[in-house]
Amino acid sequence: MHNSDSRLDSAVLKGGAHGGSSATGTATRDAANATYHRYDPTLPPPVAGGRVQLHWHARELPVRISLDTVVAAWTFEGDIPGPIVHCRVGDTVEFTLTNEADIPHSMDFHAAQIDPKVAFRSVAKGQSVTFTFRPKFAGAFMYHCGTAPVLMHIGSGMYGALIVSPREALPAAKELVLVQSEFYLADAANGVRAFDYGKMLATMPDLVTFNGRPDQYVRDPIRVKVGDRVRFWVVDAGPTHPSHFHVVGEQFDTVYLGAPPGNTIRGVQTWSVPAGGGAVYELQCDVPGEFPFVNHGFGHGQKGAIGILHVEP
Repeated sequence: MHNSDSRLDSAVLKGGAHGGSSATGTATRDAANATYHRYDPTLPPPVAGGRVQLHWHARELPVRISLDTVVAAWTFEGDIPGPIVHCRVGDTVEFTLTNEADIPHSMDFHAAQIDPKVAFRSVAKGQSVTFTFRPKFAGAFMYHCGTAPVLMHIGSGMYGALIVSPREALPAAKELVLVQSEFYLADAANGVRAFDYGKMLATMPDLVTFNGRPDQYVRDPIRVKVGDRVRFWVVDAGPTHPSHFHVVGEQFDTVYLGAPPGNTIRGVQTWSVPAGGGAVYELQCDVPGEFPFVNHGFGHGQKGAIGILHVEP
């Protein structure tokens, strides 16, 4: 079996065992019973004690991303995106991935400095890989499956956010995590839409989402109060397009381009995050109202990358 690592281009394997579709193994099984849930954008507290222990599973299963759309997903821990992880600079992250899927999978943490050929190697069904790292820098970091073709594995749902806080406390804020990603979908078959590799290569997404569900924060806005400071930790999982993050009717008083609390720029209207990157945006909610947050590349914003920040009096 070929062990991929994060240095391999997504074109190394053309087609491979999965063909051009994510409809493998159990990814389409019992799709009618897949239930919809809003993905909670709230940043969880960092794990206490300086040690994060994660044992995750790669799973193929149907995921309902809207009331009328179920996708044949490849996942970490059964959801798109995978779980939000929060630690501090210098904490020890002990990670194990067990593969329950028919297709080989792996894990690439952008917050890790580690030999990818060893730690980020692929494992077959029933196998596990374990590695340990300590994040050196604060920031909003992507994680994703690094198995070739990487485009197919990220594009089918295997990504998420690792938030690394600095050791020194940032200003108190309502902290939110947004992971932008693109969905390239085949036509529905038996109530499920598979991810389509050919469409991924063509880079024309059907949907672009925050946290894996189009328009979810329009239907159920994020609510804060006047006087709150809001901190958005934004990761762009891609797999291809950037996120031009903007809040309509507001300005960011602070954007951290690298490891907070340094690397700041002030008074920003819109700032872009590249695919595979992250940035941290802060604003002070001085005015009540409903403030859309969007990918201001509106060809993508209007495909689902939009939500409402509802600032209550």
